[in-house]
Amino acid sequence: LWIWVALYLAALFLFVVGAFGLFGSESGPLAGVFLVPLGLPWIRFVDRFPEQLWPWVGAALPLVNALLLYALHGYARHRR
Repeated sequence: LWIWVALYLAALFLFVVGAFGLFGSESGPLAGVFLVPLGLPWIRFVDRFPEQLWPWVGAALPLVNALLLYALHGYARHRR
């Protein structure tokens, strides 16, 4: 769970840096490329939102997987 959260935070940091051109980097459309595999399968539903929200919804959708992992982790600990 914590490895996944660390990967998500790193991908989110790279998205913000790439989207806003922080630290002298150029902004580009591939800023959130590392968030896509972390947000699967929910990322496929991003087009149901207004287009101006797509980057932010795409950045938030991996949280669904984090919550599911947390719930499964709690369930597994409770079953012991």
